[in-house]
Order: sequence, then structure tokens, then C-alpha cells
Amino acid sequence: MRQLIWLRSDLRVHDNTALCAAMAEGPTIALYLLSPGQWQQHDDAPCKVDFWLRNLAALQVELQRLNVPLLIRHAEHWRDAPEVLADVCRTHTIRCVHVNEEYGLNETRRDREVASRLDDLGVGFRGHLDQLLFQPGSMLTRSGGYFQVFSQFRKVCYQRLHAALPALQWLPAAQAPLSVASDAVPASVQGFTPPADSLRQLWPAGEDAALERLTLFAEERLEAYTQQRDIPALPGTSQLSPYLAAGVLSPRQCLHAVLRANCGEFDGGQPGAVSWINELLWREFYTHILVGYPRVSRHRAFRLETEALPWRHAPDDLAAWQEGRTGFPLIDAAMRQLLTTGWMHNRLRMVVAMFLTKNLLIDWREGERFFMRHLIDGDLAANNGGWQWSASTGTDAAPYFRIFNPISQSQKFDPEGRFIRHWLPELVHLDNRAIHDPSALSGLFGAVDYPPPLVDLRRSRERALAAFQNLPSRVPSHA
Repeated sequence: MRQLIWLRSDLRVHDNTALCAAMAEGPTIALYLLSPGQWQQHDDAPCKVDFWLRNLAALQVELQRLNVPLLIRHAEHWRDAPEVLADVCRTHTIRCVHVNEEYGLNETRRDREVASRLDDLGVGFRGHLDQLLFQPGSMLTRSGGYFQVFSQFRKVCYQRLHAALPALQWLPAAQAPLSVASDAVPASVQGFTPPADSLRQLWPAGEDAALERLTLFAEERLEAYTQQRDIPALPGTSQLSPYLAAGVLSPRQCLHAVLRANCGEFDGGQPGAVSWINELLWREFYTHILVGYPRVSRHRAFRLETEALPWRHAPDDLAAWQEGRTGFPLIDAAMRQLLTTGWMHNRLRMVVAMFLTKNLLIDWREGERFFMRHLIDGDLAANNGGWQWSASTGTDAAPYFRIFNPISQSQKFDPEGRFIRHWLPELVHLDNRAIHDPSALSGLFGAVDYPPPLVDLRRSRERALAAFQNLPSRVPSHA
């Protein structure tokens, strides 16, 4: 009997759990739903939707080699998905639908409703672990709850990995051709303007491009990762996050590649390998938090007492931050990097987030939303987790009194101003000392066409500290 793999954030044929399971059960058809209304509700970035479509087109070629036809259907919102899936299953006499599990509230509700509708038709619905190394709920504290502290979570992850390394799935053999025609993958969808070609060239689509980038990182950059990961002017990070977010790569593939480069060591060998595995586990941790504490999917703070913070309504300051006009070169350069490339260096994500939430005292949700609307690697769990960490409202968050100074961060991680000069050409004439704080200059040596600092760092820091210190007593975190 025919099987259906419903593709979502798993746009690959290699190490795809649901694809392997479906093709092992019988002749398989693939399906992808275009849901622009839902994507807009989720603040998905136009460059990310374009990335999905480009990878879907590349995936279609790989599926053709396996004789798996790809159907494209429209379901404006996920509430439309049950009937669309039911229609496809009736038309093609599908016995079971296979999916790789997704974990947000809307995603789990969608899958539950689809499964119920298919059950009415006598069609099975099977979810598979694929986005993560460990099933949410399989690693709990002694009291039976989800871990709230990363170091404790990581310790259990290491124990599990040493006991049994998650295996890679084999690429299925090609099946006999089916009398089902594939649909054309659209180049764009309404409501999402395609990005500039320069951005597309930064993020080539397809599994070959993703695996090539993974191999390059593991073999040539991993050794220096610990030393270079915080330097935004260097290509010291993997830049694999868009491929992980779209499922063009799996976390298993990433883990295996790094272990090969590190002689199988998790917590020994190259420090860069250990550090990068920790980054994979941070990604895992935030997704487990998403499942264990669903309020973070509802735009709620993890630390509920912080919802009483007196966030400022300051639309002009917010716009200056969004547009890279704060008067702090590292902040403005980072924001221009985001607007131009759809991506921002991880160190800078923390710096700009702390500046918005602490120095400007603007609600972290404004920053979370803006990032999602522009990031090619936008991921609900990772983005929410990162923003709440920086805002000191989340699990295992930075202490509220830890507030990155954008000038000292600039001096430490971009000492020669290379990153700033690249993104702020109006400051290119300044020397390596002045470029971090042009406001300290005056007269003929001042910066040209560059705004003064939006806030006084010392006073704004004191304002943030007072806001946190005046919070009410702790609210129970089970809500």
C-alpha cells in the first residue's frame, strides 16, 4: 500500500527518518504544503521562505532519483491542512502518512488534527524523531520535570551519547516508478518578496551545498573554532544554522561529522569540537524547553515574575535599533549585517539583544519578532531561547546584572574595527581606537553622517538594574 511523506522542516533525502520509514513500508509519494497565511502569522522572513523554496526545488531533483513524486498543495493556514491531507490520501489511496515531528504549539495542534481527520478515513499517521537527538520527555530531572539549567541537561546528553550514538539513516534505494506526476515548485509565494541575488548567493540551496559546508567546517575550521567563534570579522562559525532550521541537514549528520574530525571524542580532543557540540546541545535544550514549558510558544516569559518589568514604549528608539542608527558602531554594524544577509553572528545576537532589552529597556518580544522577520535561520525555539537568555527572562538566563557594554564588546571582539568598517563605510576613516566610540571625537576628526549615541550607557544600565530589582516576589513557574 502507498505511503505518503509529508515534508516540513526536513528538506533532504539523506538521514531522513520519515522518508526511510515510508519507503520501507511501500511505494511512497512526497507532499509539501504552501501555507503563506500561516507563515505570515509566524513572522517567517521572506528570505527564509525563499530558502525553503530553493531547497524544495533541489530536493525534488533528489526525490526524482528515488522515483518519489513530489506533490505541492496549498493550505493557506494550518487549520486547512486536515482536509488537504485527506484529499491527497483519498486521491492516491494512501495507507499511512509519515512525518518528522515538529514541536511548537501550533505544529503539534496541526498534527493532532490531521491525525484525527486521517483516522476517520482509516489512514495511519506516524511521527518520527528527526529534528532532535533525543525525544522531548525522555530526559527529565529526578523530580520528573524538564531541565531548566543547560549544564545539567548537557550532562545527561553526554551520558546518553556515550551509551548509544544516534545512528544515521541510510539513503533508501530507488523504488519502482509510480504513475504520479510531480508538481512544479513555485519560485515565490504571494506575500513574501524574494530577496536580492546577493543574499541568495550567500546561502546556496541543496544538500550538496549543505554537506560541503559541513565538511569544510569540520575539517578546516573546527580546530580554531574556540578561538575564532566570537570574532565577527572572521569566518569562525559554521554558518550551518539555515540548513539545520530548514532540515537540509540533520543534527545527527552534524554530530557524526564533528566526531569523525575529533576521533570520536565528545568531551575531549579538540576544544573546538567540544564547544561546537555544546552549541548543538543548546539547540536541543531550547526545543525541549519549548515542549516542557509551552508558555514560551505563547509569547510568555519563562520567568513569569519578569512579565511585570516596566518595558518602555519607545517606537523611535526601536526603529533606530532596527535600522542600525543607534550611534554604537558594533550594534549598527550587526543590524546591517542582518538586514543585508538574513543572518547575524551569534556573539552579536547577544550584544544587540542585551542593548535593546537592557539599555533601551524595550520588550524582548519586539526583538524576537524583528529577528524572525529577517532571519534566514529563524527557529522558534532557538530564537526565543536566545532572546529570553539575553533579556534575563528565560531559563538558565544571563543574570539581570550582566549587561554587555557594546563599546567594550567591540574593543574585545573587533579590536581592529574590521567588521565595523565593512558594514559602516562612513566610519572607515577612523583609527582603531576611535572607531568603537565615535562620540568621543570632536571637530574635524569626528565621524561623518553618523548619529550620536541613542542612550547614555551608564544611566541606561542603572535604569535596567532598578527595573529588575523592583520586580515583585517570584511567581510559580508551572503556569
